[in-house]
Amino acid sequence: MSETRVYCIANVIIEDAELFRNYEKGFFGTIKEYNGEFITMDDNAIHLEGTSPISGRIIMWTFPSEEDMNNWYSSEKYQDLSENYRRPATEIKNLTVIKGMPAR
Repeated sequence: MSETRVYCIANVIIEDAELFRNYEKGFFGTIKEYNGEFITMDDNAIHLEGTSPISGRIIMWTFPSEEDMNNWYSSEKYQDLSENYRRPATEIKNLTVIKGMPAR
């Protein structure tokens, strides 16, 4: 696995805000357990160009390595949180991982 930082970007349409708040309450703790850091979120992204404007919420967070990200994503704690709160509360448009630039 790479020791290059990875960035996670999610785009969700929140359909049940109350249920999604329960997901948010647990989400931040789960990423911290795996050395992750929350970057930002936005419910009103500004579309400048292209044919596919993004709607809904954009969420960004990062991990120091792909291994940390994989361990977080596959953890029982995160999967339970996602299964019980995120999936029933949202339509997920995408969850994407972008690898950072390797050290030069």
